[in-house]
Amino acid sequence: MEYIIIIISAIFINNIVLAQFLGICPFVGVSNKLSTAAGMGGAVLFVMTVATIVTWLIQTYLLQALGIQFLQTIVFILVIASLVQMVEIILKKVSPSLYSALGVFLPLITTNCAILGVAILTIQKNFNLLEGVTFAIGNAAGFSLALVVFAGIREHLDLMEVPEGMRGVPIALVVAGILALAFMGFTGLV
Repeated sequence: MEYIIIIISAIFINNIVLAQFLGICPFVGVSNKLSTAAGMGGAVLFVMTVATIVTWLIQTYLLQALGIQFLQTIVFILVIASLVQMVEIILKKVSPSLYSALGVFLPLITTNCAILGVAILTIQKNFNLLEGVTFAIGNAAGFSLALVVFAGIREHLDLMEVPEGMRGVPIALVVAGILALAFMGFTGLV
């Protein structure tokens, strides 16, 4: 039951993008097309989950054991950068179209504060490894859900007549704000 609460809380109540405002750059930048958003969601799911596992192990068995927790942020960023490079190499070989569609935003996963934030929050909340993985998967699912919903709305808006002054980024930001308000409705669910 505790793991279900962690997942529901991460996806809906404390959504990493819409409630905690982490990962806004890829949220706005990669949400023009639904297929690109789904690909980015998959890449973030992989990187966030593996980064949480690796950083939890490093924090528990290396940084705390040696008393060098002050290196946490630098070590975590190095781990995340390495994982992103691995995803980039795999995507370039497996799906060149998705690789080119993600463009500059794929390397930007390295600096996606949502991934670093989840790794650090896992340590700060004193989660064990299984709870940390559940927390990471929930947050990645919440990130992907927000990204896919936002991309679907943006694709729909491209087909509608929007006043000229509101086309593009202005209407996207208004929609993002309304989406964040909608997710606030889940507050108090668990």
